[in-house]
Amino acid sequence: MPTYEYSCNYCGNLFEELQNILSEPVANCPSCSSKAKRLISKNVNFVFKGPGFYTTEYRSEDYKKKVKEEKEPAKEVKKEDEKKK
Repeated sequence: MPTYEYSCNYCGNLFEELQNILSEPVANCPSCSSKAKRLISKNVNFVFKGPGFYTTEYRSEDYKKKVKEEKEPAKEVKKEDEKKK
């Protein structure tokens, strides 16, 4: 269930309510019982858990081989440069 942020129009109290998406917005402030309005918040209530959320986790074997081949010659060039010094 998402957490919604509210602000009281009278006393300025900021409060949060854990509500179902289908629930009606809170109409009154819990502190002074005046009218409250729901705020637009940046609150994100979901968490990515487990593998599978990065594009690099599902690379094809062909792609992995090409990357490995590209890295190997670069290592050889570095070794040759070190030998020259």
